[in-house]
Amino acid sequence: MPGITNLTLVLGGARSGKSRYAEGLIAALPPPWAYVATAEAHDHEMATRIRAHRARRGASWRTIEAPRDLVTALAACERMPVLIDCLTLWLSNLMLAEDDIDTEIENLERSLTVSTAPIVLVANEVGSGIVPEFPLGRKFRDLQGTLNQRMAARADRVMLMVAGLPLVLKGTL
Repeated sequence: MPGITNLTLVLGGARSGKSRYAEGLIAALPPPWAYVATAEAHDHEMATRIRAHRARRGASWRTIEAPRDLVTALAACERMPVLIDCLTLWLSNLMLAEDDIDTEIENLERSLTVSTAPIVLVANEVGSGIVPEFPLGRKFRDLQGTLNQRMAARADRVMLMVAGLPLVLKGTL
C-alpha cells in the first residue's frame, strides 16, 4: 500500500472502492487508528452497511461517531492516523439539521490545518451524474462539489477511485 501524506482526499462514486482504499492507507501506518464515522443508522439497510464496515476494519480501529461535529472528533483523535468516512454523509447531515454549512466547512478546514496526524478524507464525487430533478438535490450536488474542491485544494494528495482502481489526481502514490 502506498505511503500516506498529511492530508489525503479519496473521491469516487458509489461502490467505487473508496472506503476500502482509504482504510488501507491508514492501516499501512502503525496503530492505533481512528475511524470517524458520519453515517447514522436510520434504517435496517444502513445499519447493515455500518456493521459490515466495522467488521471489515476490526478491533485495531477506534471508532468515533460524529454525524455533524467533525472538529470535536478530530480533536479527540490526538496524534492517531484518522480516516473520516464520509464527507458526503456529513454534508447531508448538516443540510438536514439546517446548520450553517459554510461555517462548518471553515471549522473543518481550521482543524485540518492544525492537525499533525495523517488524515484521509472520503467523499463521493456526485457531479458526474444526472442533474437532480429537485432544488434540494441540486443544492446538495453543488455544495458537495464545492466541499470537494475546498478539500482537494488543501490536500497533499487527491485520489479518484474508479471500479476499485485508484487514479492519482494530485500528489503521488
